[in-house]
Amino acid sequence: MALHSFLQGYRGYADTQALGEALKALQDEGLDQLPLPGSGQTLARLSRLAQVAGHDLRLCKLFEGHTDALAIIAELDCPLPPVGSTWGMWAAEPPNANVRVRRDGHLLIVDGRKAWCSGAAAVSHGLLTAWDEQGRQQLVAVEMLQPAVTVTEQGWHAVGMAATGSVEVLFEGARGLAVGGPGDYLARPGFWHGGIGIAACWYGAAQHLAQVLHEHCAKRPEPHALAHLGAVDSALNGAACVLRASAEHIDREPKADARLLAQQTRACIENSVEQVLHHVGRAVGAGPYCKDPHFAQLMADLPVYVRQSHAERDLAGLGELVASEPTGRWQL
Repeated sequence: MALHSFLQGYRGYADTQALGEALKALQDEGLDQLPLPGSGQTLARLSRLAQVAGHDLRLCKLFEGHTDALAIIAELDCPLPPVGSTWGMWAAEPPNANVRVRRDGHLLIVDGRKAWCSGAAAVSHGLLTAWDEQGRQQLVAVEMLQPAVTVTEQGWHAVGMAATGSVEVLFEGARGLAVGGPGDYLARPGFWHGGIGIAACWYGAAQHLAQVLHEHCAKRPEPHALAHLGAVDSALNGAACVLRASAEHIDREPKADARLLAQQTRACIENSVEQVLHHVGRAVGAGPYCKDPHFAQLMADLPVYVRQSHAERDLAGLGELVASEPTGRWQL
């Protein structure tokens, strides 16, 4: 209820700075303190992520990254983040942009270029993957306001999700702190829990788009629109059941390897989202695209956000896992 009331006071975000201010306001109110995955309240965590997504996917991108960073820091038993800090979580590893670290006492010296850094110009700290001198992946926390960190204007020319400012960041001898040990970022159970959190964000946006169609049909119960609403309801009902079951599974076995669970969940939610985008767009016509700024923004943002899935590559990974499992997995 507190999160809902807070979000009602915000309407529209002009740029990355405005998103950053809203994220900081959420943090100031303590609304970023979500239940941790596997804490027994994972569904509440997913629900709040979905709620922010339905409000604004661009804000949700920063909110999800910030809350994911807090969850990672907690899972790896690291010191609490500085009071009032806001975080970006940047783990993309494209071949043309990577970051290296070397030790200098208790500090890490950070050099290189990091891509896809959402909200980099607006957060106080970044939590990012880097590579140490032995070629191992290491998670490192970096304060952004230091001369050795440059937030560029490169690498981001999006229309949907434009205000997230997911640019490239240049590190030239920046100071950082190790978070966990080498390999811990990918090895921890929470890595896959976080992937399910992103699927909940996709779901939250699709849920709001479906609500627009629901209101449309309540006013004008035209048969074809009602058929689209039926298809949307079927897709979202299945997606909601999967998210609830996933949350229950995580809470029941918080330390288990959740890769298969996460890939199944993400594939299901992605398919449901694509169905919602298709049916809602065909049902409501041009009006909301042109006259409803919230609807139009979500319709522009959601296809970009959902591409955090790697489409057929992720499905092939899921298929490989399924092929190695015993038969009979789909029996009731």
